Amino acid sequence: MAAQIGAPAAAIRAHEELFAYWASRRRGAALPARRDLHPGDIKRLLPTLSLIDVVREPLDFRIRLAGTGLYDVYGREITGRGLAEVYNAAAADYWRLELGKVVADARPAVGVHSLAWRGASHLSLLWLRLPLASEGGDVDMILGYDAVIGLGQVISGVRAA
Repeated sequence: MAAQIGAPAAAIRAHEELFAYWASRRRGAALPARRDLHPGDIKRLLPTLSLIDVVREPLDFRIRLAGTGLYDVYGREITGRGLAEVYNAAAADYWRLELGKVVADARPAVGVHSLAWRGASHLSLLWLRLPLASEGGDVDMILGYDAVIGLGQVISGVRAA
């Protein structure tokens, strides 16, 4: 996996930056809509941003757009795919639960998810999910940001004999 690995402190700063931007786009108490977001305002974060559509009846999720930096995390293009197409069953269930909470509570969520399902148990995603509502009511889209954290490749001056 050739994903860019960041320090946890840098990932937290990026989460704070995106959260502040999202909060600034609210219309009073109403959630921001996709149309309230301007990619040029958050250009630095675009590579690992995603937009996730909320599918109703039954509740599920489809990745509308995935930043180019997420290709390395997932090992392929995930834009346009449902959770079951991107993840194994356990990881898809994890995301259905977490994203379902964002929809039900209409509140942001943050967490850490191991990349063991991708064969990289030494890496994790520090993720942020922010609800969006086109009519200011029900959540119909989720703005996501993922930062890969963990042990990167360590280069040592010690060589085998």
